[in-house]
Amino acid sequence: MKTNIKKQLEKQGHRFIGDHGSVKICRWTRKSLVDEGVCYKEKFYGIKSHLCCQMSPWLGCENKCLHCWRPIEIDFNKVKSREIKKPSDIINESINFQRKLLTGFKGNKKVNKEKYKEAQEPMQFAISLIGEPTLYPKIGEFILELRKKRKTIFLVSNGLNPEVLKKLDKEDSLPTQLYISLNAPNKEFFDKWHKSNVKDAWKKYNKSLDILKDLKSKTRTVLRMTLVKDKNMKDIQVDGYVKLIKKTNPDFVEVKGFVSVGFSRQRLGYDMMPTHEEIKEFADKLVKELKKVGLKDYKILDEHEVSKIVLIGEGMKEMKIKD
Repeated sequence: MKTNIKKQLEKQGHRFIGDHGSVKICRWTRKSLVDEGVCYKEKFYGIKSHLCCQMSPWLGCENKCLHCWRPIEIDFNKVKSREIKKPSDIINESINFQRKLLTGFKGNKKVNKEKYKEAQEPMQFAISLIGEPTLYPKIGEFILELRKKRKTIFLVSNGLNPEVLKKLDKEDSLPTQLYISLNAPNKEFFDKWHKSNVKDAWKKYNKSLDILKDLKSKTRTVLRMTLVKDKNMKDIQVDGYVKLIKKTNPDFVEVKGFVSVGFSRQRLGYDMMPTHEEIKEFADKLVKELKKVGLKDYKILDEHEVSKIVLIGEGMKEMKIKD
């Protein structure tokens, strides 16, 4: 990684784990510690924001998505095999960095002392910070190690490694909640949007959607949409999204508005950020069309206005994750 990019990321709060991992304190973790609000994950699923570790075991990704906040112009994929860290080391370093990054809160008069004490041992791992986690060769072992420590695990994938999803299923190493990003309604738009370096990316992506449907009884499944105004949230695109949602039949669909932060500001400005009302309108359209294709149990379950996100799901599905 180029030194100047690494310094920029460190300035933004990243701490690097070897050559291929990273951890960063989420702003909602910070807000929760001073009782100023919680993440939508807590509102929707019961995940405690002050106990969440936002990280990734792998910096590299096959895509260069237009809306991605990371520096897609930099190749993070070059890691030598001898440099790959063990799952236990990544977990321990993530927790240690989390503790160090939270040290400043100890002297903050506004901090909730009980939450600060609890936050020293994060119980939720949000594997969604940067890069594509299924590229980490030991991702199954990583999830199993987290399970041994009684952590909940949310893993967000781009869906380009269906063979890894199959392996996670076969080895009984699925996360608590498995996400696949859904940002494009068809192959033409998918190729333009993601700029993937993987051959047959659309075909592999659809294979992952098929697998996700089969995993529904084994883990909680989610399609995660990041919508950019005047780009991938046009009315004409709704039918394409509906077909992919029907194909996958996930437990939940997160419809979230793009936020112009990090390096994405160089590609998509603030005027491309949809309002929460626009996200709600789009979610309403999706629900209406889903009912027309037979998915009558899908409805809007909740929303988190500050994060500009609406949760769609099957009405009978339990939203909260039980300890």
